[in-house]
Amino acid sequence: MALPKVEIPTYELTLPSEDKKIKYRPFLVKEEKILYIALETGDNKQMIEALKEIVNACTFDVLKVEQLPIFDIEYIFLNIRAKSVSELVKFRTICPDDGVTYAETQIDLTKVEVQVDDTHTNKIIIDEKKNLGIVLKYPTLKNYDLGKGVDSMQLETIFNILIDCVDHIFEGDKIYSSKDTSKTELQEFIEHLPQESFNKIRKFFDSMPKLKQEIEITNPKTGVVSKITLSGIADFFELASPTVA
Repeated sequence: MALPKVEIPTYELTLPSEDKKIKYRPFLVKEEKILYIALETGDNKQMIEALKEIVNACTFDVLKVEQLPIFDIEYIFLNIRAKSVSELVKFRTICPDDGVTYAETQIDLTKVEVQVDDTHTNKIIIDEKKNLGIVLKYPTLKNYDLGKGVDSMQLETIFNILIDCVDHIFEGDKIYSSKDTSKTELQEFIEHLPQESFNKIRKFFDSMPKLKQEIEITNPKTGVVSKITLSGIADFFELASPTVA
């Protein structure tokens, strides 16, 4: 006789990148195991693979997870965790005022949103007279390291990510799609950019949408109240552990 099936609830959220609604479910025991093992290893590649596997499974394999912007993955993953374990997460962190004392605090995962810098743009103008510029697309899991911002990356890594993120180059009415351009050509184009233009590109990565939440903690020894900011997938990946509640 077949065993009874457990009913799993389904929820809905809107992707930040394109205002598209998707359905998702909480992770199951098998996915919790995948997450726990990835967190134990601390290996970047294994954590990325765990993210892909869990998000794919919990969104019913209808998304092309490898092609989603990082901030979409962050948002989906956090919502899955909230519905799987608890919307309220307690955790310990070091107090900034003395750098040694730990304080316990709590965060409501349902209040964490993807935030966008008002100055952010994916259209980089290189030469206004020629109307020459680059349109960029957002990094995906295949070309982004957990917990690493542009400032902490090596220059070669930045170049590789940048080349992958070029959607097209334009000059006047002419469009040069990255799909029709070799990696070598794109690299040569970027290497010959003026420093001012390259700084604009770096700003694109620094200011792109990301999961961010500011919280207050009180040092139990000094009584000093400090504000800390959780930002990006690395911070929230650890909070998403089933062992944190």
